[in-house]
Amino acid sequence: MSTPASVSRSLSAVAWARQIGVFDLETTGVDVVHDRIVTAHVGLLAADGTVLRRGDWLADPGVEIPAAATAVHGVTTARAQADGRPAREVVAEVVAALRSLFGAGVPVVAYNAPYDFSLLKHEALRHGVAPITAPGPVVDPLVIDKAVDRYRKGKRTLEAVAAHYAVDLIGAHDACADAVAAGRVAQAIAARHARTLPAEAHTLHDAQIGWARDQAESLTEYFVRIGRIDPVVDGSWPIR
Repeated sequence: MSTPASVSRSLSAVAWARQIGVFDLETTGVDVVHDRIVTAHVGLLAADGTVLRRGDWLADPGVEIPAAATAVHGVTTARAQADGRPAREVVAEVVAALRSLFGAGVPVVAYNAPYDFSLLKHEALRHGVAPITAPGPVVDPLVIDKAVDRYRKGKRTLEAVAAHYAVDLIGAHDACADAVAAGRVAQAIAARHARTLPAEAHTLHDAQIGWARDQAESLTEYFVRIGRIDPVVDGSWPIR
């Protein structure tokens, strides 16, 4: 992965982007309550996007990994059972790694943060690990990008947003690749929108709570207009 050139601009004015944690999960599905962790990454990036520290985990989730999930991240049930560590150990170590970053005041980037933090919470509860119930400060490039460039057309997937900000994403849906790319996207957004974004991590965190709520309300209104069944979108952020 290469470091985007835009990251080097204006970061001196955006304190939260100078050193950031990154976090991503690949899982058995999209249900944050019932699905399980397959792979995880927690890392630390410098202001220029260089990886300073990384932690990678492969878990045996204790259930079959559906073919649809394997098609996304490439991990089969057989591989997870053969090479993965017990889920409880993985969950405990991922939680500890995140607690260490938050405890040091390092903001953690997670793309679509409510998914990863909510699923991790339920995994922790499942395995008797004390969960992170109020993660922070969190930086969610999905929420921020929608806030600073609301009317841009096109998809807002990590791959699409990374391409928009000229951030390389090689090997999408690998926990490490996605986490690092999300961190670099956050830094690229900070560089491009330094004049409009809060400079401090906790102020940005609080702003994202409101932005996520407003975005969910706007999406709910759209679903109502097109007649979609069960249109209410949960705007809770960074965890549900």
